[in-house]
Amino acid sequence: MGGGRRRAVAAQKFTTPEEMQALTERFGAHAGDLLLLAADSKAVVEPSLGALRLALAARLGIQRSGWSFAWVVDFPMFEYDQKEQRLKAQHHPFTKPRLERLEELRERPLELGTYAYDLVLNGVELGSGSLRISDPHLQEAVFTALGLGDEEIKAKFGFLVEAMDYGIPPHGGIGLGLDRTVMLMAGESSIREVIAFPKTQSGSCPLTDAPSRVPPEQLRELRIRTL
Repeated sequence: MGGGRRRAVAAQKFTTPEEMQALTERFGAHAGDLLLLAADSKAVVEPSLGALRLALAARLGIQRSGWSFAWVVDFPMFEYDQKEQRLKAQHHPFTKPRLERLEELRERPLELGTYAYDLVLNGVELGSGSLRISDPHLQEAVFTALGLGDEEIKAKFGFLVEAMDYGIPPHGGIGLGLDRTVMLMAGESSIREVIAFPKTQSGSCPLTDAPSRVPPEQLRELRIRTL
């Protein structure tokens, strides 16, 4: 009784009885059912509920069976970075956006989709790819929407932008993870279980003792100074 009352009080702290009743009716819940809700921005809610779903499946011993493939498409072109107060490319700035006019990059950037795609097997991403921008005018408009100046563009993407001056055809591709495929076939939950010499989570390698110290002469050659 005490635990149930505490849960009810916690729920009433954030919702009214009318809202609770509306939620119960909306989901068709009955006595003994459990509703798990999250309220925040989309960027917070989606990964939170996804992690909760996986945690509950593991705790309840729900086993995956069979092979369920899925294509994930129509990713957003941009996302808004609250910390930096600016737009960022969700995939990368060379992904081709879905639009009819260049002005849409200025008028409704957060509503634009892309020609990007992920291949998923049993909830695990096997690979991702996209169609790339081949029109220099479109590429320039995307950089403008991201608020990138000429110097920053040159520093970050100079060699790619220069390649456009020579003319590039429409193109796209996808990169598949063989290690993740083998992991699923072996019934493992980590790719480190199917890699001969896996790195640890910290990035170190037990086989080669990497990362190791860099000789001073190499640092001088690269004009790097450690502090």
